[in-house]
Amino acid sequence: MDNKEAVAALAALAQESRLATFRLLVQAGPDGLAASRIAEALGVPPSSLSFHLKELTHAGLVVPRQEGRFVIYAARFDAMNALVGFLTENCCGGTPCSRDTSCC
Repeated sequence: MDNKEAVAALAALAQESRLATFRLLVQAGPDGLAASRIAEALGVPPSSLSFHLKELTHAGLVVPRQEGRFVIYAARFDAMNALVGFLTENCCGGTPCSRDTSCC
């Protein structure tokens, strides 16, 4: 991941409804959720959700797929992991952190 991709991802997540949508899709796993289920779960109007899903898709954090008459959205775990890796790649002067201890 480069700076431009990281900025796009962070900008997409820097909005309450988009962050909630992304977290819900992470919880849903690779199967994802239909847009209608996302709207229902978050209490977001479908027209607003459509805008937020477009922003997350353009940032590369979610991917849509057509299943019959439904559009299913799923989190891109590779993009999420790349963003976390980008943010932490030079943590503690490049010394790897273990899961058992906090960094620095």
